[in-house]
Amino acid sequence: METTINTKIGDQIIPHTTKRHWVTTPPSSVIQSFLKRAAEENCEYAILEITSQAIDQNRTWGIDFDVLVYTNLSHDHLDYHQTKERYLVAKLKAFQENPQAKFVVNMDDSYWNRFHSLPASEKFLYSIKRPIEHGAVARKILPGAESITFTVAHDTGQNTINLNLPGLFNVQNALASFCVGLALELDPEKIKAGLEQIDKVTGRMESIRVSNKQDLTVIVDYAHNPDSLKNVYETVREGMIKRGGRLIAVLGATGRRDKTKRPIMGALAGGYADLVFFTNEDPYDEDPDTIIEEVAGGIHRGAKKKHQWHLNRNYWKVTDRAQAIHQAIEAADKGDVVVITGKGAEEVMAVGEDEFIPFSDRKIARQELMKRFREE
Repeated sequence: METTINTKIGDQIIPHTTKRHWVTTPPSSVIQSFLKRAAEENCEYAILEITSQAIDQNRTWGIDFDVLVYTNLSHDHLDYHQTKERYLVAKLKAFQENPQAKFVVNMDDSYWNRFHSLPASEKFLYSIKRPIEHGAVARKILPGAESITFTVAHDTGQNTINLNLPGLFNVQNALASFCVGLALELDPEKIKAGLEQIDKVTGRMESIRVSNKQDLTVIVDYAHNPDSLKNVYETVREGMIKRGGRLIAVLGATGRRDKTKRPIMGALAGGYADLVFFTNEDPYDEDPDTIIEEVAGGIHRGAKKKHQWHLNRNYWKVTDRAQAIHQAIEAADKGDVVVITGKGAEEVMAVGEDEFIPFSDRKIARQELMKRFREE
C-alpha cells in the first residue's frame, strides 16, 4: 500500500514522516519498483493513493487498475491546476484511461456523475445521504467521541460496523472501502471484520493522552484544506464537545501552496472555534508572518455574531508553532478540546528553499500535556 503517510509491503511499514524525499504519489519509477517488490513478497493486492498532479504528470502510466475510487473534489491544489475545472479534468483522466476497471464513486460529492457517466466494467456508488441502486449506503449512524457505529446496506444485505475512527467523513471512507471489497467479490462479513480491525491512524484525528488525570482533549490532525478542516471541526463539535466545553484551534497554512484557501480556513476557525491560535506551518521560502496574516484575515468572515473576534483576547497570531501549541493547551480548561491541524504525523517543518528542521505536533503536544499534568 502506497499512501501519504506510509508505504506498506506485507508486514513492513515505512513511515513518511519527512517532506524531503516523499510525495503522496512518487515518480513512476518508484511506483514500479514498489509494485515489483510487492509482487516478490507475494502480495495479492496493491493500493495506491493517487494525486491529481500525479495523474496529470502520467506517474501511473502503464498501470492497468482493477478498481478506481473517487472520493471528492476539495478546495486544494489550485496553485498547480489554476482552476477547479482543470483539477476535476485531471482526476477524470485516470478514469477515462481505465475503462476496464470497476469504479467506486462518492454520490455525496457534487461532481459524482462526471465520474459515474464514464465507461467502466462495473460501477459502485456509496452515500450517507441518499439511496443507491448498486453499492453501499450508511444508515443508523451513531457517532461517538472516538468511534462511530453505522449499518451498511448493500446489494446482498446489511452489516453493522463499529468503526474505531470518529466522524462522518470516516463513514464515507469506510463505505468506499466496503465498495472496493464488493468490487473484488469479497464476503461482506470479511469486509466488515477488516474495517472493525482498523486502529487509530497516526496524525489523523489522533487523540493525545498522557495521564488518567487529563481532563481535556488534544487532537492532532493532518487537515490542511478547507474541506478536511471543516470535517475535523464538525466531528469535534458534534461528538467531542460536552456542555460548557470549548473548541480551541491551532492552525496555519503551507507556503508555496494555493493562497486562495488561506482566508477560507481562517473563516472556518472563526465559525467553529471559541479560541484560535494562528501560527506557522511549513512556510518554505514565504514569510511566515504574511501567511499567518492571510489565514487570520478570514476569521471575521466566519464569525457567528458581530464583533465576535478580538485580537489577543480570543484569537492570537503566534509565529512560533511550539509556542502556539503551548499557549493553546495552557488556555484549555476541563472539558475543552484543543485541535491542532496541518501537519499530522509529520516530523519536520519546511523552512527556506530546501531546509527541513525537526518538528512534531504530536511530540510538542505530548510534552506540554506532561508538563501540565505533572505539575498538577
